[in-house]
Amino acid sequence: MRLPRFCLLLQKDLRELLASRAYWILLLIIGPLVGHGFITAVNSYAEASGIAGGPAALAQGLTPLDGILVPTFGAYDLAATLLFPFVAIRMIAAEKESGAWKLMLQSPTAISEMLSSKALALLVGWIIAWLPGMLAIILWKAYGGHLYAPETTNLLLGHLLRVSISAGVAVSAAAIMPGAANAAIVTLAFTLGTWALEFIAAGRGGPLQQLASFTPTALLRSFEQGQLRLSVVAVTFVVAVAGFVLSGLWLDLSLRSRQLLLRSVGIIIVVAIFAIPAARVRAAWDFSEDRRNSFSQADEAALAQIREPLHITINLAAEDPRLMDYGRNILSKLRRILPEVDADYSSQSRSGLFESGNHYGEIWYEYRGQKMMNRSTTEPIVLEALYKLAGVNPPTAPGESRFSGYPLAARPTGAPILFYSIWPLLIISMWLFHSKGSR
Repeated sequence: MRLPRFCLLLQKDLRELLASRAYWILLLIIGPLVGHGFITAVNSYAEASGIAGGPAALAQGLTPLDGILVPTFGAYDLAATLLFPFVAIRMIAAEKESGAWKLMLQSPTAISEMLSSKALALLVGWIIAWLPGMLAIILWKAYGGHLYAPETTNLLLGHLLRVSISAGVAVSAAAIMPGAANAAIVTLAFTLGTWALEFIAAGRGGPLQQLASFTPTALLRSFEQGQLRLSVVAVTFVVAVAGFVLSGLWLDLSLRSRQLLLRSVGIIIVVAIFAIPAARVRAAWDFSEDRRNSFSQADEAALAQIREPLHITINLAAEDPRLMDYGRNILSKLRRILPEVDADYSSQSRSGLFESGNHYGEIWYEYRGQKMMNRSTTEPIVLEALYKLAGVNPPTAPGESRFSGYPLAARPTGAPILFYSIWPLLIISMWLFHSKGSR
């Protein structure tokens, strides 16, 4: 790849990006969306912090990650799902429909260079779209708000990975399908399919639930909890790259239909070969300031003595709140520490209201051939049962001091005019200026 030629390609793709109405609409909408999330979050945070004159309610739960960052950047999840795919589709579909792609194939530039340039242009465009989110962070700091750099950076990484999947799917759909409208339908079908997969797999365990944990919504959820899972990063990278590789295959007009199908199947097989082992990687890090994804350091040191597989049978329905609490507060933490945790879900219904027998609510633990039943989803009781089952001495040292939270009774001063007036006017002015200059 020659750098001067690639720079020219990148300039061309950036000009095409700025010529896209879909991109300007994205910029126009993202400001008010982020602003609405930020303003609502700051007001709710202030009310919980006692701005009306009372004491801060549940101060330990007042974290900027949950209270400010997640609702503010939730707009980018919506944009990555419903808006950004149209921008990525246009980068491919416009050149296919105008015939410009055929002319580009006659140049000495490789298809891989062209697609790499488009990927970088889309990345630049998405970073520009992050400006309202960065403005929200600056405003929060100006109000005197607290931010923890590791969890903030981790959340931004999650949104970057989230949009990379959308870009990969959209670009491959645009390359395969005739017309931008068909590509948009395929991309939307992919999104709906991932939502359906999450709904079907909830509380079922096994390979289906493991697959559902890598859907775009699920992967972002782990970052919103302050957790970085290496398996999520690896699988997302493989899927995103595969989308661009697949698009490069279908954009090679010298290949016949049979060759395209065979090579497409080959790409899918290669993706599976890399993605399946990557999904089994257990390395994970807790970047949340309140250590919500971790046991106390003393408990983690004691649990590290459990070196053989732990099998858990959970008889709780998918919609039972106890299962949600158990998965978040117990199971996910155990999987970060123990070498192997295998969970089976034995409930036969989604709600648990009509379960027959007296075994509903039981959670069975099996370690080294010994079994123990416990109905609790509370951390101290579950850990006590695990220590007894594994023959491990419980820690005697006290746990870490409790997270105190960061109450802040502040109103979103200046945010409405910035996000609802200045940002839209700025984008419309730049849009008109660019349109006039490109004539």
